Amino acid sequence: MAKSDWIDITLPLGEEIPALPPLPSEPTDTSARRVPPSKVARFLDVDKGDRATMSRIEMISHDGTHIDAPLHFIPGGMSIDEMPFETAIGPARVIEIKDEKSVTVKELEPYNIQPGERLLFKTKNSPRVYATRQYLGDFVSVSLEAARYLVEKKVRLVGIDYLTIASIETLENLRDVHKTLLSNGVFILEAINLDGVKPGNYELICLPLRLEKGDAGPCRAVLRPL
Repeated sequence: MAKSDWIDITLPLGEEIPALPPLPSEPTDTSARRVPPSKVARFLDVDKGDRATMSRIEMISHDGTHIDAPLHFIPGGMSIDEMPFETAIGPARVIEIKDEKSVTVKELEPYNIQPGERLLFKTKNSPRVYATRQYLGDFVSVSLEAARYLVEKKVRLVGIDYLTIASIETLENLRDVHKTLLSNGVFILEAINLDGVKPGNYELICLPLRLEKGDAGPCRAVLRPL
């Protein structure tokens, strides 16, 4: 068979996927909110004499490569099973971010971003942050100003190469960046791996699991150069 042009930008889903640290607390909380680790347990195995192989998967809806739906932060917002197919299927642009800390308006302005675009940000995160389950603490995220700018440009989808699009230094920032995008109909693709992917134009195919009233959905994301 000829080599496929498709590039898999999905993180393998298993117990060794990177994990976020405890999330920032509400001001009234006395402790941070821990994110439970994912678990994949094989309870039937043909290699051990069973008639079939089956596994049990325990995970949160935001483990691995996934898409955030507005319901993630917006009361009554659209759920992941209501996401239009064209949100994450079609032309996409990979933009390489040089800034060491965040995606900024200054760096985005030269790209002449158009309404309806699907943008995937390649940063220093890929593949460094995926080399270990340990949280490294200094990932590149999207600034609140950049999130507002992307809403003004009326983009359709924003993707980034880490587990969350926003800095988790404060709960306020984490919430504000997500709400800015999601409340304006911009879906968020998180935890893609753009290692080896060159900046440029691609065809994107990415569909989340059809979780009824889901706040997010794990997905398989692939790119093909245009």
